[in-house]
Amino acid sequence: MDEEYDVIILGTGLTECVLSGILAVEGKKVLHIDRNDFYGGECASLNLTQLYQRFRDGAAAPASLGRDRDYYIDLIPKFLMQDEGLINVLVYTDVLRYLEFVAIATSMVFCEGKIYKVPSTPSEGLTSPLVGFFQKNNARKFIEFLLNWKKDDPKTHQGLDLDRNTMKEVYDHFSFNEDTQEFIGHAMALHLDEKYKNRPAKETCGPATMYLRSAARALDRSAGSPYIYPQFGLGDLPQGFARLSAVYAGTFMLNTPVDEIVRDDSGKFVGVRSGDQTARAKQVIGDPSYFRDNVRKSGRVIRAICILDHAIPNTNADSAQIIMPQRQIGREHDIYITCLSHEQKVCPQGRWIASISTIAETTGEPKEEISAALKLVGAIEQIFVSVSDVYEPAASGVDDNVFVSRSYDATSHFETVYNDVKDIYKRVTGNDLTLQKRPVNAEQEA
Repeated sequence: MDEEYDVIILGTGLTECVLSGILAVEGKKVLHIDRNDFYGGECASLNLTQLYQRFRDGAAAPASLGRDRDYYIDLIPKFLMQDEGLINVLVYTDVLRYLEFVAIATSMVFCEGKIYKVPSTPSEGLTSPLVGFFQKNNARKFIEFLLNWKKDDPKTHQGLDLDRNTMKEVYDHFSFNEDTQEFIGHAMALHLDEKYKNRPAKETCGPATMYLRSAARALDRSAGSPYIYPQFGLGDLPQGFARLSAVYAGTFMLNTPVDEIVRDDSGKFVGVRSGDQTARAKQVIGDPSYFRDNVRKSGRVIRAICILDHAIPNTNADSAQIIMPQRQIGREHDIYITCLSHEQKVCPQGRWIASISTIAETTGEPKEEISAALKLVGAIEQIFVSVSDVYEPAASGVDDNVFVSRSYDATSHFETVYNDVKDIYKRVTGNDLTLQKRPVNAEQEA
């Protein structure tokens, strides 16, 4: 450990492992450290024993739940859209070779007390009750606008500037009512609250376009939703990038405490001390748990992991995402529900794992805030509830060479994670992240 590196990375969460893999491929000498004895950090996938150690003080899991090794339960429940940025990273780095993805059966939204399938084909759109009869033609025009829009071709802009016009102005342009706005903003663009309406339209039109393209790719594969998921849990994602980094001579040290972030007299980072050993580097990247003095709290997230003996009622599917828009449940923020089963190899046959997440709005009982979601999933065999602080970096890191990632938010997709990867990469290297397929090196592959 007592040697010089280009960059030290602390924590093996997905953000850190993606950066570790990319930087190693680009020839950086990387040392990657985690205080835990497993990969994934806050986005690990746990077996039953690990789950009960974390949430039940090490109590034994009921024998009725089955074998420990049949469970891979995500601490941070998220799905990948088939056209989102992280998929491009997986493709270009060949990390896909280490993973096997399966399609999520359905994507649904809660509306007026019931759940409905989010349309993924034109025919479903024409019959879906989510968009009113008189709004369907306007919605069709909007979808055509998104799919045809080209940044450098004003003829496709319809007089709108997505950088300057707010999303509210775009909604007015297409004469959308509140129900249609809710469908686009929450079921397609996946915004957590209504603040997006007064922000630049590109922040909604971009994600909505990604949803449409993901749905089109899903249709080509006869899938029922635009989402995919890695078998055996999300914990395999950071491990895949860790393998990539190792192929390119990255060094990994698990179960290694970080006792001190070493700085010089000017406050710049120079190394990391663990016990009596110090590793030196020009820069450090890490999750907020390693840098409490370099972050600020930006909110709290409620998450609940539910073990069920049934699929979520009225989904008729082995896996699903359900969005509960804030307007429908009397909240300021949406609630997301993901549901997985033995088809995704995360639990034994006859069990389902439903995960609920949202932004905390009060300091009261968290179950009260997610009561609508708990009612929706039906009878719960075991439940594990947590409230986590959300942190963001207090500075860019350019001045002291300390680059901190953001905590994982309440959204059920990875686009915010990918945005954080791009942001940190640019701050660390000074360049935009440009994805290039890694070269095949027979010696490295061996």
